[in-house]
Amino acid sequence: MPRARRNDKRERLIEAADKLIYEQTFHTTTLADIAKLADVPLGNVYYYFKTKEAIMDAVLHRRMTEWRNLFQQWEQIPDIKQRLTALLHHNNAQSETLARFGCVIGSLCQELGKQGGVLATAASKLMADILKWVESQFREMGKGERSTQLATYYLAAIQGMNLLTLTFKEPQYMERQSESLQEWLAAV
Repeated sequence: MPRARRNDKRERLIEAADKLIYEQTFHTTTLADIAKLADVPLGNVYYYFKTKEAIMDAVLHRRMTEWRNLFQQWEQIPDIKQRLTALLHHNNAQSETLARFGCVIGSLCQELGKQGGVLATAASKLMADILKWVESQFREMGKGERSTQLATYYLAAIQGMNLLTLTFKEPQYMERQSESLQEWLAAV
């Protein structure tokens, strides 16, 4: 990680934590690992984050902001099905990384969900926000009561592709399955 200005230590710590927690899991990542990657002395970490849970909370908030920005960007697309396809393309653009580490949000939900608590709730809210956005697209398409079911199917299909891409370590798997999901979306 390139050395940055001194006054951006907090952001560097969040960025480093985000990367390490994604690649190594929350439980195996230490504050010392985060400090080293962020090029911040370990003692300074405690000035910004008193616990590893506090830095995880900051990572989750960062992810939520990123997703809200994506939703706003995709809302500018006039065609609703193209908005949903933009979500799929966003996912597919990361196929190499997904084959190595899995879905960042799905992985967090799985890991944090096993222990419960505030962080598990925050991670599941992130997934729920994505599901809610997908559902709103189907509602806007006029799918009414079926919108929840269609949104759940669509997001579950994407998460399933992510899991199988990680399991088989084959980015091309995602590309092939995406074609089927796009055909399904076109027919809805």
